[in-house]
Amino acid sequence: MPTQPLAATPGHYDLPPALGATLTDTGTEFACYAGHATSVALCLFDTDGREQQIPLHEHAHGVWAGHVDGVRAGQRYGFRADGPYSPGEGDRHNRAKLLLDPYARSIVGDVTWRPEVFGHVVDERLSGDGGVRDDRDSAAYVPRSVVVSDGFDWGEDRAPCTPWTDTVVYEAHVRGLTMQHPDLPVRLRGTYAGVAHPATIAHLTRLGVTAIELLPVHAFTSEPRLIQNGLTNYWGYNTMGFFAPHAAYASTDEPLEVINEFKGMVKLLHAAGIEVILDVVYNHTCEQSAAAGATLSWRGLDNAAYYRLDERGCDVDVTGCGNTVDMRDPVSVRLVLDSLRYWAQEMHVDGFRFDLAVALARGLDDSFHPDHPFLVAMRADPVLSSRKLIAEPWDIGSHGWRTGQFPPPMAEWNDRFRDTVRTFWLPDVAADLAGHPGHGLSDLGTRIAGSQDLFGGSNRPRMSPMSSVSMVTAHDGFTAADLTAYNQKHNEGNLEHNADGGNDNHSWNFGVEGQDGVDDETRAHRRRSIRNLLASLFTSAGVPMLLGGDELGRTQQGNNNAYCQDNPISWLDWDLQAWQRDLIDTTAFLTSFRAAHPVLRQRAFFPGSPIDGDTLAALRWHAADGALMTAQEWNDGRSRTVQVVFDGADVGDGRLLFVLHGGAHDSRVRMPEQAGVTAWDLVWDSTCERPDEVASKQVSVGDDLEVSAGSFVILLGV
Repeated sequence: MPTQPLAATPGHYDLPPALGATLTDTGTEFACYAGHATSVALCLFDTDGREQQIPLHEHAHGVWAGHVDGVRAGQRYGFRADGPYSPGEGDRHNRAKLLLDPYARSIVGDVTWRPEVFGHVVDERLSGDGGVRDDRDSAAYVPRSVVVSDGFDWGEDRAPCTPWTDTVVYEAHVRGLTMQHPDLPVRLRGTYAGVAHPATIAHLTRLGVTAIELLPVHAFTSEPRLIQNGLTNYWGYNTMGFFAPHAAYASTDEPLEVINEFKGMVKLLHAAGIEVILDVVYNHTCEQSAAAGATLSWRGLDNAAYYRLDERGCDVDVTGCGNTVDMRDPVSVRLVLDSLRYWAQEMHVDGFRFDLAVALARGLDDSFHPDHPFLVAMRADPVLSSRKLIAEPWDIGSHGWRTGQFPPPMAEWNDRFRDTVRTFWLPDVAADLAGHPGHGLSDLGTRIAGSQDLFGGSNRPRMSPMSSVSMVTAHDGFTAADLTAYNQKHNEGNLEHNADGGNDNHSWNFGVEGQDGVDDETRAHRRRSIRNLLASLFTSAGVPMLLGGDELGRTQQGNNNAYCQDNPISWLDWDLQAWQRDLIDTTAFLTSFRAAHPVLRQRAFFPGSPIDGDTLAALRWHAADGALMTAQEWNDGRSRTVQVVFDGADVGDGRLLFVLHGGAHDSRVRMPEQAGVTAWDLVWDSTCERPDEVASKQVSVGDDLEVSAGSFVILLGV
């Protein structure tokens, strides 16, 4: 199969071809970037695994390419790149290593981790340049890239385009969501098709979910350490290919059908009015560090272009995963932008949540830049700027916490909301029970109001609470149920001596660690606390994100870092008890209440200053005695009750009154006075297991309402 050099496009000088494998009328055009290589070979594999190497032609700007007649969809292939091997200079070319195509849209097989094959250096003491390369062939242990064709019957598919104001995000794992769902055929459990099954969609729509945010679906592999310990990378934050959907999540082994199953999932979710957001990991790859990892793709093609290196050619790691993709280099920026556009345009994805997004916006001086070229390019791109873009606003590098500093139109995970709400309903209630002061109410009020202190700065000219993706839990950390059952993490099953995972969980076990030996009263208090957390989430300004499983009280048995637990610890258990069905109904009530009241979903921050008694304030805060909160009460650690009135007159809504009583004992609160309101109707009380158990009650302005210890009450003004 001889290659033919690509002809230059008329009017241009040696225009580089499209990267990846592109089918033509007569064959396939292959192209990859290897800017410092001296030669690149295309490797084609037949059905018996025999390899044929075909030299590619060097084009402008570091691209190597060639057209091969007769190559059609389904062809397995890879690359080999030769060139300098000078680790101290950042070059690690090695023709003995078979390389995946960074633009491969399908990947079959997994990495067989063999340290004696993947090691780059035989002995670093043998050479002053950082070692001599290991020339043992890796082809038998590396997955294959696959040529695939486009084309799918999208029919009348239309993106829901749900406004941020109406968005309710549901974070879920493709496998964990349906692995134990009894209403799904066994072959569809844990698959893309399972996510789009009518039973799954019915659950999501019942909850009022408008967008499902899927943990990584880019092709990934497990780290050697996990494999050696008999574990796997369950979450998928270990990317092996930025264009290929993870094949193990499909109900088929055929490469093109894997892609079609993903597209079919998106199409069916769209038909149900549900957007698809992908959790994407562009900050690092599965190759890990040059010293401890493997040459699988990017490192063998152009290590210095794809990875952030120091002056000695060693990886600069701000991700905790051994390497960091170098987003200062146009080659890496193009790779990420091309990947995003592919998923948006070809796969019809509606948005992206960027893992460790700070790592993607570190400039030449290694510091974070809100005007980083990648962020500017994404904001200016007519395709990407119209999608939902969400940043995880931190990494583990220097000054890595950047919540509230990403430019619009990006939204951000709001970790301050998470920690503050947890603290109010759990550790501070425990402190009150012990007679100790808590943290005060000031930060809680700020989070409920949309976190203007974080998202209303000069780099946020739109001044919108929609920049805050509010959450009380996420995939990393305790579930809502475990927040109420464990004071300490229990990650022993990860085989890291319980050293992994965070230690500052803002949880409280109500006096008993774990699920065993718990009396009925304690279980009732725990369930009430879960309802308090959910109510705080869905009644606050911002965009709520619900962790999949929290609506049914899922436990991970105290594991707050279940990234390697591909088993029932991580999977949703659909064998529901009565209290779990009640919790689902409660969650559905709260999302429907939010949808029914536009005052909770406003694009702008609330005007006025209730602390100063401003009568124009659309958000008014009252103490337990019904009077406006004073500055002293806001900051008093012994203040455990706050009443907040959402005035929706300007948006055609009524007045909503929320009573948050974070005290450890029952109390009484006086109903606040509001112009035009004579009484308050009780709508919901977190002491009730089910929404329909709330007794009808009307309390006149100035009268007292009895509230239970650690409870959240919703009332409407009449």
